[in-house]
Amino acid sequence: MLKLAFSSNAYLDVPVEEAIARIAGFGYHGIELLADVPHAWPAGLLGVQKDSIRRALAASGLAISNINAFMMNAVADPRQPYWHPGWTDPDRHYRAIRREHTKRALRLAAELGAPAISTEPGGEIQPGQSREQATDIFYEEIMPVLDVAAAVGVTLLIEPEPGLLIEKFGQYLEFAERVNHPALGLNFDIGHAYCVGEDPAEWVPRMKDHTRHYHFEDIAATRVHHHLVQGEGAIDFGSVFQAIAAHTPDRWVTVELYPYRDRPDDAARAARAHLLACAKAVGVELA
Repeated sequence: MLKLAFSSNAYLDVPVEEAIARIAGFGYHGIELLADVPHAWPAGLLGVQKDSIRRALAASGLAISNINAFMMNAVADPRQPYWHPGWTDPDRHYRAIRREHTKRALRLAAELGAPAISTEPGGEIQPGQSREQATDIFYEEIMPVLDVAAAVGVTLLIEPEPGLLIEKFGQYLEFAERVNHPALGLNFDIGHAYCVGEDPAEWVPRMKDHTRHYHFEDIAATRVHHHLVQGEGAIDFGSVFQAIAAHTPDRWVTVELYPYRDRPDDAARAARAHLLACAKAVGVELA
């Protein structure tokens, strides 16, 4: 049976313990924990705070589906709230912040029993920087981090994203072949795939050997990258559920609706109701 989780990045205005309780109250089975302010920024997370997260999870019955180490709002780069520092930033000192953050997030995942963390797929290609140069930098930066992932027993997931170095699954596959590391996996974001013109249902079987976790959000028919509550956009969730149930039925499906921080409860309720109805309509069991 497929199980739904909800990302805590929609709950940026409440403590993580409250987010955990509220997400559980809506019937979700898991939570994607945000490794960022104000929830679980690894560089500033004390032992007592980790213990508090563990107690909240135990009380709620939620499991951690994934740890989101993609967002870095704590750095507050004015260009974009969470793309920077990027893996491929030309300034080696600035991109090192991303590298070390990811190592800390991996260790946090191991401490909390999370199976994986997700990260950005390289960064923005900067003016004067070629794709080849950016790819080489990404490779050099991520390889030692993957060794940390292997050492702590956590999978590091690259999440293709419109506007960043790796946008499409073919680009991911090319990079994964070069990396050739057992600790590397894919965070399959169906909305991102739709944005770049790739049918999520068609790509689920193609990426099954790499996919370790799914992100679900809806996207408008314009394919503009803006996360919508499921049912408000153009994605055919029924076909995606059928593909996942047939090829990767043991993967978490996490609803990611960070634009709804002003009404996260409404978004969480509506998303779950719509997804349950879509799954039922195609004969897929979803909890």
